[in-house]
Amino acid sequence: MSKRNKTVREAALDVIEAVEKNQSYSNLLLHSVIEKNELPSKDIGLLTELTYGTIQRKMTLDFYLAPFIKGKLDDWVRQLLRLSLYQLVYLDRIPDRAVFYEAVEIAKKRGHKGISGLVNGVLRSVQRKGLPTLDSIKDPVERVAIETSHPYWLVKRWEEQFGLEKTKEMCETNLIAPNQTARVNTTRISREELMQLLIENGNEVKKSSIVPEAVQALRGNLAKTDAYRNGLCTIQDESSMLVSHALKLEKGMKVLDACAAPGGKSTHIAEKLSGTGEVHALDLHKHKVKLIDENASRLGLSNVHTAVLDSRKAGEKFEKGSFDRILVDAPCSGLGVLRRKPDIKYAKKESDLLSLQKIQLDILSAVAPLLKNGGLLVYSTCTVDRNENEGTVSAFLNDHPEFEFHALDHLPEAVRPFIEGNQMQIFPQDFGGDGFYISCFLKKD
Repeated sequence: MSKRNKTVREAALDVIEAVEKNQSYSNLLLHSVIEKNELPSKDIGLLTELTYGTIQRKMTLDFYLAPFIKGKLDDWVRQLLRLSLYQLVYLDRIPDRAVFYEAVEIAKKRGHKGISGLVNGVLRSVQRKGLPTLDSIKDPVERVAIETSHPYWLVKRWEEQFGLEKTKEMCETNLIAPNQTARVNTTRISREELMQLLIENGNEVKKSSIVPEAVQALRGNLAKTDAYRNGLCTIQDESSMLVSHALKLEKGMKVLDACAAPGGKSTHIAEKLSGTGEVHALDLHKHKVKLIDENASRLGLSNVHTAVLDSRKAGEKFEKGSFDRILVDAPCSGLGVLRRKPDIKYAKKESDLLSLQKIQLDILSAVAPLLKNGGLLVYSTCTVDRNENEGTVSAFLNDHPEFEFHALDHLPEAVRPFIEGNQMQIFPQDFGGDGFYISCFLKKD
């Protein structure tokens, strides 16, 4: 059978296996499998749901399967059982008989009669006896970990930082697919005009209540529209859009985006400058800088200037005091985007978070001299972790007395309730955006 004739479930199994085996990113693999198998659009939604859903709920599925499995299984057989159980438990619209049939067929094709019998037997036993109850887990942290498929160390860490209730709410939200949001290219079109255009082309959209230049997709993929192709909008999360607001931009400013790829924030800054000034966007990797260039070109923004450069060496390229604004959207653990990249939560270790803080501080220290006196430096991450966020900021301010906190009261009104002191931690459950942290510092004269 040729690759392009694979069923949706076989394709999903391929992605899930590769993610587990190679620690590859599910979103990139999914895109590649869709293209390779030339799947019809009606199947792409199901493939995405099966893949993300099975990865997202892996620990819960393993808890449910445990009483029914005796002895060691090949990895692909375990993945097939997870994939099948996910459908039985979480997807009401798929009949059980279809799940059993497909699972047995895949097992026959990839294994032998004994394996197909085992797969059929496990799934029939689950159907007959029902799922084991989570009530047997007495430790409240472990219960949340298994119930929401988050590693125990992570739930424990969050529980110590934010309390169990907030942690449980966050973990539950992480299981829900995020809404797609798009940023209007205000240099080319107004939000009302873009919405009208999208609606006329069969999409269903509504205004964002969080960011004035954002729209939410209720139906349709905005990345596949002519409006996107023609540079009238960009796919970006609402939390991420807040970063450019935090910079308090004015026309004609010179801005450094120190960790810029794939260019969402750089191009937003360029749009907010209305084509004036300069945005210097740096990234370590050539192929990622290419993405920034492509985005800027698609959006018709000529004030974005890119360079392949480690931002820790930015002082070798730019003069001291040469920027009005600097953004450090730092490399981080990405714990705020687990709905989009569910594989992250299984790949990360607690020790990874500690090593990231050194990189974050090195970047901040390297770019600090490049800011003019009276200029603003914004530090942001797409993570939810006090050490990477408040901890990094506290260490930076201790080492750099020439900087002080600058209030975030210039952010959109809808998010001001999430500001504590001069820092803002957004949780995924706050308004459905990514988990995100933002703080702003003034360089004293």
